[in-house]
Amino acid sequence: MKKQTKRTHVLTESAIMVALSIAIFAVSDLLPWPFVYGGSFSLFGQVPIIIVSYRHGIKNGLAAGFALAMFEMMMGYKNFTYVTGIAAYLIVAFADYIVAFGCLGLGGMFRKKFGKQSAELVAGGIVVCIIRFICHFISGITVWQGYCPEGQLVAVYSLLYNGSYMLIETIITVIGLVAIIKPFREKKI
Repeated sequence: MKKQTKRTHVLTESAIMVALSIAIFAVSDLLPWPFVYGGSFSLFGQVPIIIVSYRHGIKNGLAAGFALAMFEMMMGYKNFTYVTGIAAYLIVAFADYIVAFGCLGLGGMFRKKFGKQSAELVAGGIVVCIIRFICHFISGITVWQGYCPEGQLVAVYSLLYNGSYMLIETIITVIGLVAIIKPFREKKI
């Protein structure tokens, strides 16, 4: 494949995967998840970005993750109305959106490291979910501490709140990554 044709192929596939991820997150946001103060899990919304990273490298994965992050930030614009001060705005922008969703582009970091696609994808998926959890945890203890119930440690509250939906998101992502490998047993994705 010519260099320009390959680049066009990568950009097209990445755009389709970002659009798929956006659609999945949008549909998942319509479902009645029990997280009152924001934070939610999707039905495989992270998987397309991790696949881009695995198939086309971390650079392309980060670009796809950043595109998803910008969309998620636009959709979550209401969160900025609850905070005051430039530091709080920056923490929400970076910890809850740009880094949290952009890091999904690191999902291909273990490509060709274990010799088994499913293990590489699952390991990458788990690592990016941990990074995303850390981002939301930091945001929870710095910006969203006012939502912590009286008498409870802010760090414990952020750990439990953000950990609950990110654990579900991690499990769903791993299931999606394993499921996507099954049809490709004979061929590499």
